[in-house]
Amino acid sequence: MEETISLQEIFEVVKKRLLLITSFTIGAALIAAILSFFILTPIYQSSTQFIVNQSQQDTADPQIDHSTIRTNVELINTYNVIIKSTAILNQVVEELSLPYASEELAEKIDVSSEEDSQVVTVTVKDPNPEQATTIANTTVGVFQEEIPSIMNVDNVSILSEAVTKPDPIPVEPRPTLNIAIATVLGIMVGVGIAFLLEYFDTKVRKPEDITEKLDLPLFGTISTIETEDLRRDPGTLNQSQTMRSEGGFQRVQAQKNNSK
Repeated sequence: MEETISLQEIFEVVKKRLLLITSFTIGAALIAAILSFFILTPIYQSSTQFIVNQSQQDTADPQIDHSTIRTNVELINTYNVIIKSTAILNQVVEELSLPYASEELAEKIDVSSEEDSQVVTVTVKDPNPEQATTIANTTVGVFQEEIPSIMNVDNVSILSEAVTKPDPIPVEPRPTLNIAIATVLGIMVGVGIAFLLEYFDTKVRKPEDITEKLDLPLFGTISTIETEDLRRDPGTLNQSQTMRSEGGFQRVQAQKNNSK
């Protein structure tokens, strides 16, 4: 027999464990904020662009048709690979005296181009904004110098150089996005743990739990008296004894009626 849970029961569980869920949510948001603002290193980016056009020896030829442009566009896929190759990046590392190898430099560089566009954008990310600008311009400069000997073509022109803004803004980390994601995850984890605790909670806290969980009839209840109540009013003890006796008498009578 499959057990089902109603929306009311879900609401009751969430209401019961609201403090737990809220704690997880606030905790996750605080951790994300601390990591974003104080621990993670800010990363800046700088971009430069170059355009792939007809070779210089063909500039005097007026017959620059669609096929020529299409050929240049197809070359871009090859150029995207060459610009991040060791043949180019080793020279960049040597020229700038970078403290890491070309493989690590390649991870900082992203090369992209729009579909059917002859413009290629080279983006570099680095903790130092000025260093990111220098790497971007040097990479494209070395590529422009080496591509004639590598591909025997001369069709690369720098469209725009990378520049460092007066007040650069880091692109990573993104505190707002990180906090939003952490908040959602905190809510999900908190709700999940709340339902898990509710599933393993087998304690009987109210009379209705007996009929719901044990499927047994309820004959009566026995009230409890706190010690502080006895100290304030000794007469409460007699009332408690009377209530226990009445409760026991009701159970006995109920059992006798059932046996009949």
